[in-house]
Amino acid sequence: MTTALDQRLHAQIAHAYTHAPAIRGLLDAAGVQPDDIQTVTDLPRIPVTSKDMLVKIHQENPPFGGFLAVDPETLPRIYISPGPIFDPQPPVTPEMAAAQLAPFQYVGFGKGDRVLNTFMYHLVPAGLLLDEALRACGATVIPTGPGNTDYQVEIMSKLGATGFVGQPSYLGVILDRARELGVAVTIKKALFSAEPYTLMQKMRFEGEYGMKTTSAYGTADLGLIGYTRDGVEGFCLMESVYVEICDPVSGQPLEPGSTGEIVVTTFNTGYPLVRFGTGDLGALAATPAVECGGGQQLLGIYGRSGGAVKVRGMFLHPDSLGRAKVFFPSIKHIQAVITRPEGKDHVLVRLEMQPGESGEGIGQMIQGLAEQAIRLRIDEVVIVPSGTIDPSERAVKDERTWE
Repeated sequence: MTTALDQRLHAQIAHAYTHAPAIRGLLDAAGVQPDDIQTVTDLPRIPVTSKDMLVKIHQENPPFGGFLAVDPETLPRIYISPGPIFDPQPPVTPEMAAAQLAPFQYVGFGKGDRVLNTFMYHLVPAGLLLDEALRACGATVIPTGPGNTDYQVEIMSKLGATGFVGQPSYLGVILDRARELGVAVTIKKALFSAEPYTLMQKMRFEGEYGMKTTSAYGTADLGLIGYTRDGVEGFCLMESVYVEICDPVSGQPLEPGSTGEIVVTTFNTGYPLVRFGTGDLGALAATPAVECGGGQQLLGIYGRSGGAVKVRGMFLHPDSLGRAKVFFPSIKHIQAVITRPEGKDHVLVRLEMQPGESGEGIGQMIQGLAEQAIRLRIDEVVIVPSGTIDPSERAVKDERTWE
């Protein structure tokens, strides 16, 4: 007996096969036809598409890799992710728009709220997508973007901002600065993303300041995937996606409660991704919490299955460091070390030079290349003695701790 989810999934696969050449190619290569996918248990017959594979497919068939299933002339926006990947934003149906509002409605954003949106508005989708959702809830958006903390405090105070969306660590910075300046905090509602939301932060924001908060999990390719609710371990997952937890090597689903790669099939008909491997590790609840409204529950995010690390909302890939060696042949080994002093991400790049190379002036060039190529600020570049960097170690080492 098929369920409503099975029927919805079958319709999405059939639509993607017909309208997205890349999906048709993936299924044909696996010897799978849309009618072979009748229930969620049939989905593993389709191979997982990793982020690296997605980049490769896009590069071989620009600009959208064959995943676009609508007329390109109807696209309201095109975003750019490292790779580069050109992420199309298809026209949004009322059903898709409504499905994305759950975390905003949970927090209570609505008419009368003025919300600081501190996510970036250019190139990547975060700022504009959250802007649209907030306005759909009836809230007024103040598109501040990241940084300029003193100005953020002034804007909050003069406009009486009641809401915040951005990284939890940055709200902490704003609150600290407001206290230093003797400015009253007016924010009462907050939605976070792009980094872990710790218990200490939650206790501060909700306990000390009386805020209603949630943390949303999402990716540039998929949009929002889930969000936190009081009394629920991990995340309630959105109706716009179906999630599997899979063995990172075989791509086969694991039992509920087991840790594996988070693999997502989206119901976005304009840009359908089927069994997309996020590279994140997580586990599904065997019996989702009733607060999740009959949907899936992701118990948590437990790191990455690959070598990429998210820093300040952007991914730092080992391949990005490898490209630096192509530009600068005088570099023998390169390694990034991510730490979190005083609650702020710090990126240190260590360079081991080829024999006879001093590395003079290369640090500034590396910093400029990183900001241009991956839109990530490198805080410090140091030249280390020969033999310091073990090439068998991770190229991107995450040494952050989260209280």
